[in-house]
Amino acid sequence: MFATAVGSEMDPANVRRDLRQALKLVPGLEPKDWTPRALRHSFVSLLWDAGVPVEMISQLVGHRGTSLTELVSRHQIRPVIQTGATVMDELFGQAGPESTATSANHLDSG
Repeated sequence: MFATAVGSEMDPANVRRDLRQALKLVPGLEPKDWTPRALRHSFVSLLWDAGVPVEMISQLVGHRGTSLTELVSRHQIRPVIQTGATVMDELFGQAGPESTATSANHLDSG
């Protein structure tokens, strides 16, 4: 749940609108292609692929147990979100040309 400045529950349409406004600041991303749900699933997939224990991922996303994380939330990263992963790597200084190529090969095989 997201809250307004006064603490009340934020309307889902306003959450999406605010997310798109924030994503306009990220070069190379098309804001209309991203939703809070897509980012949440990407977050889970990135952690899962990095070897983070499912129990920790479940806690981070607010699940009561690991079943929902394993059955619903965890998805292999697909090429359609490769751009987002590449931008994240560039923002955090983790990827050079070699690691980006390696990541792309890993993602295509999943």
